[in-house]
Amino acid sequence: MGITSHELHKEFPEYKDRIEELKANDLKFSEKLTRYSELDQEIEGLEQRGGPISDDKMHRLKAWRAQLKDELYQTLTNGK
Repeated sequence: MGITSHELHKEFPEYKDRIEELKANDLKFSEKLTRYSELDQEIEGLEQRGGPISDDKMHRLKAWRAQLKDELYQTLTNGK
């Protein structure tokens, strides 16, 4: 399985402008986006290095990233 970045603007390119607008004007969205981006980078780094991490912990990190992505998507599509 290849290593893939899950940056939000790559996941949802159709919402690029909306992401930037919310990032600049919605503190809650911005903080959640920061957590999502940091988590994505951590996962990507662990995958690239083959870091010492259990499959269970990696699964939990990926599940948390998916949850954050779902929450961010809800904000993108619902307006709040």
